[in-house]
Amino acid sequence: MTENNEPPELFVVGAGPGDIDLMTIKGYKILQQANVILYDNLANKELLSIAREDCEKIYVGKQPYGEYTPQETIHEMIRHYAFMKGKVVRLKGGDPFIFGRGFEEILYARAQGIKTHFVPGISSMQATGFEDIPLTHRNVSESIWVVTGTKKDGTLSADLRLAIQSNATVVIYMGMKQLQSIANTYLDAGKGNTPAAIIQHASLPEQKSVKGLVQDLPAMAASAQLTYPAIIIIGSVVNLSQ
Repeated sequence: MTENNEPPELFVVGAGPGDIDLMTIKGYKILQQANVILYDNLANKELLSIAREDCEKIYVGKQPYGEYTPQETIHEMIRHYAFMKGKVVRLKGGDPFIFGRGFEEILYARAQGIKTHFVPGISSMQATGFEDIPLTHRNVSESIWVVTGTKKDGTLSADLRLAIQSNATVVIYMGMKQLQSIANTYLDAGKGNTPAAIIQHASLPEQKSVKGLVQDLPAMAASAQLTYPAIIIIGSVVNLSQ
């Protein structure tokens, strides 16, 4: 038991794409019960106001391509606070199980004897609808291919070459440093004229976006002054509203 006689528990909670109203009701209720919240860079900080005043709120974020809290340190903090305080919420942007390393933290906590819970969140790719881009549309796109733009070694996922061979809507997370590589991959496949869009800060008031062709992704980002956090959507669904 902990110092307050509560069992050690970890709640991995999805904060959604940004707009605090897109947080799930279950996630909202758990934030109200938390003794400690470990929150990341992409979780809207306004969500912290939902917690009790005596809840300890600790930033463990990872700035893209910048300073970050090592995953091993986050694991140790999960163990430390769960056994000291009881209910620990790991608040992660979007959905923690979509390129969010949430399951790594679940597995670690379980190995330490900590009871774990998962609360899904709305992923940023689901916020593309705010720009009139559906991920699927009858007779246009029959599937979705979700790819990471930056693997652990920093390279673009080779799965992109496979995705190009289908008529799927391709969604690329963490790809803003790989725009030229993405464009080149499509050009090499003879599909440089495929419609593409970049959306930054999806669902937030400062949301910005640009549409064009995949071969022009670097120029598109530069012209619209887009940077991370952003999501890239490639496929015919991009132009359905035009």
